[in-house]
Amino acid sequence: MLMNMKDLLAVAHTNDFAIPAFNVSSNMLLAGVMEASEEKQSPVILAIHPDELRFVRPSFVKSAIEEAIKATVPVCIHLDHGSSLGHIMEAIQCGFTSVMIDASRFPLEENIAISKTVVELAHSVNVSVEGELGTIGTTGPEAEAGSEVIIYTNPDDVVTFVEATGVDTLAVAIGTAHGIYPKDKKPELKLDLLKEIRSRVDIPLVLHGGSANPDAEIAAAVKLGINKINISSDIKDAFYQKCREVLSNPVLREPNSIYPPCIAAMKRVAYHKIELFNAAGKALLYH
Repeated sequence: MLMNMKDLLAVAHTNDFAIPAFNVSSNMLLAGVMEASEEKQSPVILAIHPDELRFVRPSFVKSAIEEAIKATVPVCIHLDHGSSLGHIMEAIQCGFTSVMIDASRFPLEENIAISKTVVELAHSVNVSVEGELGTIGTTGPEAEAGSEVIIYTNPDDVVTFVEATGVDTLAVAIGTAHGIYPKDKKPELKLDLLKEIRSRVDIPLVLHGGSANPDAEIAAAVKLGINKINISSDIKDAFYQKCREVLSNPVLREPNSIYPPCIAAMKRVAYHKIELFNAAGKALLYH
């Protein structure tokens, strides 16, 4: 069941759970995410970053759309961290049902102007829009782009931004970073800040950089109003760590010999995230 983000997250917002947004940049990751979501009867967001889209090519999106249409669970296909109108227009033309415009690097007024333009374009074709306020950190070159210094979301700016742009959902910066945290870096969410933001606006909120944060913090964030959580590094790490192990056998060369155990490894992570976000079984709410 293919849906846009607005309709997908409205149910999560009303029923206090978060929908996982798994970054899928290969057919194997797509297969694993869809299998895990179906098995857990969880709604799911298939997220693709512009760099990932460049790698898999727009034709890959057709495969994702086909998987979504035939799925027994609600599915949204979402552009993750689009940073230009070019990214947004390409995603809409490819068939994405949701786009993120990340203009958080600009001053508030410019972020509002860019995001408002994207909302006007996307809403005209029933595509939902996610904006961002504040900056998400980064943990290294293999992570998605982020800021060396996290700029936390200002609750006053949230009200101004949401009212001025009409975005359907908002990514907030409360202390996360993209990627796998190094051992000397301790992730910590500012849950009091999240509470304050939630008290100011009544739209679904998004948490980026959810990999490696303590489960207790993530669960608390869901209870406090986070309705979408992005997961990329955790599933990819599980998949490729298993790939390295499997490929220690020099005889293997067939994809159907190499990839099934790797998909199984990443599915175990996906199961855990779905349960942690309280999303298991929630597909029933959409029927």
